Amino acid sequence: MTHLKNQYLWALLVILASSCKNSEKKNLVKDETVIQNERAIESAIMNDERSFFHVNFEDYPEMDKTLPIGVFDSGTGGLTVLDALVNFDGHNNNNQEKGGDAVPDFVSEKFIYLADQANMPYGNYSSEDKTDLLVEHILKDMQFLLSNKYYREANDAQFQQDKLPVKSIVIACNTATAYGSEFIRKFIDKTGIELKVIGVIDAGARGTLSTFGKDESGSIGVMATVGTIQSKGYENTLLRVKDELGYTGNIQIFNQGGHGIAEAVDEEPDFVTKNSDEPRDDYRGPSLDDPNFTIDKTLMDIYNFDFDHGKMLCDNQDTDDCQILQINDSENYVRYHVVSLLEKIRKSENSQPLKAIVLGCTHYPYLTEEINEVLDELYNYKKDGSYIYRDFMAEDIAIVDPAVNVAEELYVYMKEKDLFNPSGDIMDSEFFISVPNSENSNVKIDDNGRFPYDYKYGRTENEIQEYVKMVPFSKSNISEETLDRFKKSIPETYKLIEAFNRSNPKTEYFESSHRIQ
Repeated sequence: MTHLKNQYLWALLVILASSCKNSEKKNLVKDETVIQNERAIESAIMNDERSFFHVNFEDYPEMDKTLPIGVFDSGTGGLTVLDALVNFDGHNNNNQEKGGDAVPDFVSEKFIYLADQANMPYGNYSSEDKTDLLVEHILKDMQFLLSNKYYREANDAQFQQDKLPVKSIVIACNTATAYGSEFIRKFIDKTGIELKVIGVIDAGARGTLSTFGKDESGSIGVMATVGTIQSKGYENTLLRVKDELGYTGNIQIFNQGGHGIAEAVDEEPDFVTKNSDEPRDDYRGPSLDDPNFTIDKTLMDIYNFDFDHGKMLCDNQDTDDCQILQINDSENYVRYHVVSLLEKIRKSENSQPLKAIVLGCTHYPYLTEEINEVLDELYNYKKDGSYIYRDFMAEDIAIVDPAVNVAEELYVYMKEKDLFNPSGDIMDSEFFISVPNSENSNVKIDDNGRFPYDYKYGRTENEIQEYVKMVPFSKSNISEETLDRFKKSIPETYKLIEAFNRSNPKTEYFESSHRIQ
């Protein structure tokens, strides 16, 4: 009997051992599949110690109160989100209770801002069938914030390693949120560190719906980049949050891909060129013959374009007889797209009046004044004695900037995790921008020192290399016109930019005309 028992136990052990081996083999196959499906940039960041992009997560100082907050965008437009954080005063700084106290809530926090200017606009990657390349750029933005590396100047061959990592990340770009936020969150999970990632779309959807009563009907206009619109990020999120929060009215959503607006704000030469007085061959904005973004000659009186000083480019002295017509000014881009949005609503069956416009691109808050001006013109526009658009518009249309909702979400998280810096100073914030890496022989640069359009969108994902260098904001990479816009639109954040610029001995200091007294 004992002999039989021993044989039974031996057989059982053999079966268990075989089972464990099979299990280990299954796990090995699963791990190999994960590795095969992992993006090359993710592998470089996590596993390749020789890579420029490698970050040592074993020693990452997670949940360190003294670390800065990271914010990134495809360009300088995300500074409007940072400005909302800089000025946010929704709580009492002494007891952290609701209610402002005339002291900004994040006054003791240091921010690190990145503008991926060299690779922008992000909104065009989807239309060029390059969303994988876009995700790679977004993951590199994240890597910069998590790492300690940067270059002091564009022509420096050696990078610095004294930048601080961050304790949380704000994706201040709608397109990056739509296409990349889930990849960033999943990547952070893989690293094993605890780090909050906040995107603007969820916050913007909640802020837009808050302008409606629970049973109120109306239309929401989503003005965003073409890429964000194509992702349906706002549309799907608005519908989901509407149901989650119990809104019962007939709320309709109209999308307007603002092709060219962000590019005009950032002075992309394919969309605007200073001092031009005639149409250009390399123009990529709306035109008379563009099938997707057509300037409708029958609406010229309604667009009310400003033709002065080359703000519109026509091939004829008589602007009523243009055969080629190109927009060459950010306000005229706004005019084209706001009119196009109202035309969609006017021509739609059983459309509800426009009640709110969510600015689904961080560049657009710079142009809020212009948007309101065009809305006012359209509300009062008459043809043959009748108002054309008034029945399709609320008298006061809310212009929603999602940034304030982002600030509240970040504050609540930091309060919950006790992450507020006890001794930091917001004036120590840092600002970086991507520039083409001329040290990389594979990189192509045009006469303006930028990536040519075909090269920018013709690159292939998973070819891991330094296309760009992250360098401090300086006079060499921020134009006078852009600085003037910062000074006017985001004065408190401009002070931080100036303070940072002044503290960097190797950067050209912004001229005194930009100094805030």
